[in-house]
Amino acid sequence: MPFGEVVCGAPGSGKSTYCHGKYQLFTALNRPISIVNLDPANDNIPYPCAINITSLITLQDVMDEHGLGPNGGILFCMEYLYTNFDWLEARLQELGSDGYILFDVPGQVELSTHHEALRYIVQRLTKIGFRLAAVHLCDAHYVTDAAKYVSVLLLSLRTMLHLELPHVNVLSKVDLIAQYGDLDFNLNFYTEVQDLSYLENALNTSSPRYAALTKELCSVIEDYGLVEFETLAVEDKASMLHLTRAIDRATGYVFVPPHDAPAPEGTLEASSVPTSMRPNTFSLFSSAAGPMAGSVGDVQERWIDAREQWDAFERKEWRQEGEMIREAREREKAIQGEQRGKSGIRERK
Repeated sequence: MPFGEVVCGAPGSGKSTYCHGKYQLFTALNRPISIVNLDPANDNIPYPCAINITSLITLQDVMDEHGLGPNGGILFCMEYLYTNFDWLEARLQELGSDGYILFDVPGQVELSTHHEALRYIVQRLTKIGFRLAAVHLCDAHYVTDAAKYVSVLLLSLRTMLHLELPHVNVLSKVDLIAQYGDLDFNLNFYTEVQDLSYLENALNTSSPRYAALTKELCSVIEDYGLVEFETLAVEDKASMLHLTRAIDRATGYVFVPPHDAPAPEGTLEASSVPTSMRPNTFSLFSSAAGPMAGSVGDVQERWIDAREQWDAFERKEWRQEGEMIREAREREKAIQGEQRGKSGIRERK
């Protein structure tokens, strides 16, 4: 079975937009990808959907038949999907064993924090051979408020403990973060979840009554030491590529070479099993296991400190690229015209 991602996060965090951007990126890279929509309330799907839960059950039917509200109806739909997991498994098998699957799940946070349906579905997927990573999206504007930032840390930590998957937390819409005010610290303070005691002044000012509780919550987060964040600007190719590399390392996809990849003899198992199950000792000693390229400082410079300069630089690069493409097409047309002229002369002779 293939590799994949369980894309989760609160409503409005950009899950469907991320899935669409990932589909466009992989299509440009000639890398196979399929998207599975598991959100029965998602009526406006921006991406090509390989499997849609609405083919099995619809939210409106559940609400009408059982008298449930939207939240209760979505929980019922996920429980129904788990009960009828054979339906999902059969359709996943039709997608092949070497693809890459994105599971776009509903935005109800209880599904990824304490409700069992999604966790059971993920466990069934791993049992049938999927190599999955949870990609948890959080809106980047929460880091501009200390109290909201702590709540996002708690949500991310609880999701990590509940889903029990290789996990990548993501601050999405980082390109819009400057619209919500100045940051109290550099961006890497928030992505690396550094010493949270520096937030005490801001937290005590906003809610002095809960100062002791806030301190204990920060202590819990630091004691686990699990939460870190990647950043994402979905319309920026460099940002999408960086996040893709981080996820590939989490799933192990980075250690799986294409069939035609050059490698020393004996390091790749030449069998017909899917790539997700094929041993590859060569990659363990390659650059795939090295440190990630790029830094959060580069992200801060691009989207916060010097955004206008970077925008102007990119526009200049795009114009130059467009001119080069136009000139190449004009040269190609000129060559084709000369060839047609020469062929016409030969025919007249």
